[in-house]
Amino acid sequence: MTEEFGFQVGTRLAGTQGRTGVISTPHGEIRTPAFIPVGTKATVKAVLPEQMAELGAQALLANAYHLYLQPGADIVDEAGGLGRFMNWPGPTFTDSGGFQVMSLGAGFKKVIAMSADRVADDQAIAPNRERLSHVDDDGVTFKSHLNGSMHRFTPEVSMQVQHQLGADIIFAFDELTTLMNTRAYQEESLERTRLWAERCLVEHDRLTVERADKPYQALFGVLQGAQYEDLRRKAARDLGSMTMPGADGPRGFDGFGIGGALEKENLGTIVGWVCEELPEDRPRHLLGISEPDDLFAAVAAGADTFDCVQPSRVGRNGAIYGPDGRFNVTTAVNRRAFEPIDEECDCYTCAHYTRAYLHHLFKGKELLAFTLATIHNERFTVRLVDRIRESIDNGDFDAFREEFLGRFYR
Repeated sequence: MTEEFGFQVGTRLAGTQGRTGVISTPHGEIRTPAFIPVGTKATVKAVLPEQMAELGAQALLANAYHLYLQPGADIVDEAGGLGRFMNWPGPTFTDSGGFQVMSLGAGFKKVIAMSADRVADDQAIAPNRERLSHVDDDGVTFKSHLNGSMHRFTPEVSMQVQHQLGADIIFAFDELTTLMNTRAYQEESLERTRLWAERCLVEHDRLTVERADKPYQALFGVLQGAQYEDLRRKAARDLGSMTMPGADGPRGFDGFGIGGALEKENLGTIVGWVCEELPEDRPRHLLGISEPDDLFAAVAAGADTFDCVQPSRVGRNGAIYGPDGRFNVTTAVNRRAFEPIDEECDCYTCAHYTRAYLHHLFKGKELLAFTLATIHNERFTVRLVDRIRESIDNGDFDAFREEFLGRFYR
């Protein structure tokens, strides 16, 4: 176990912003590019932490908003921090709650699938949803989705909560807009997020000094700007160069999160814009991405790590990833398929169980279905990014991308 945070660039992908590297944390190293599975409430649903380690996960990400509401950040702190609380010995991440602010406020879920062609409306909410959060320049007031109690997050509160949770990598509090917000609101929100980032740096420094007996937590600034090139580049320049006075001298961000609403077809372009502006010596985390084509595009554009609930979420609904695409194991064709989910996969599920058995578990509404499907989908995604990393080191990224995506999406 080290006591320092750092990032070392490895092999560069010729002609692109892509690279391999190593992130060092107090609880171990993360070889990048890397996929970071999501354990929202300090658990990857239906899967033991030991199983996540066995399938190759290098780190896990939990959600500050959910853990703040239940069981409470103070309880996680008293337990020894997130990793010890959930019996995960490796590196951990927590996000700031910014996504929940947007989701509670507007009710929209996977914003990457939204279209910028929709009518702009700064007050738009999803159908049949109640607005549970309200943003102002100081912070966000929100209603708990659990019991209706009222709460308030500010940049300072987000830092305090995440310091109590004790993850190795934490994120600055930001406002996530939707693609339906007007250009004027995007500009207003970007400035609000910039000012919140400054406050996060100041509070992070104060808490780092106050909790000097704890391992250092790296703080990542979060870049917004939706689909606008000038706003994305401005955010990257602002946060990339941002420093605030600290106890031991000026303090800047240890890395960066690329967040916000964006159209799928523009993902690589937008990631490229910000990576061209960001300092090369700090890691870049793309929030909420896991589909194969998105991973290849983002890696080539310069992203180092990724997180997403998708592999586990769709797995619990019977959707399984394989080399020939995603398929539904509950269809009739799998009823007598006495073969592994994927002959090429080395996960625990594929080594011990058949498609027919998973079909039976899902049809019978057995909870084991969730476990076995999630193990496979998480291994598929972790392994894919591992192979992308290896292809960069081996000099055959382009060939691997063409081969993999040509088969997966045919």
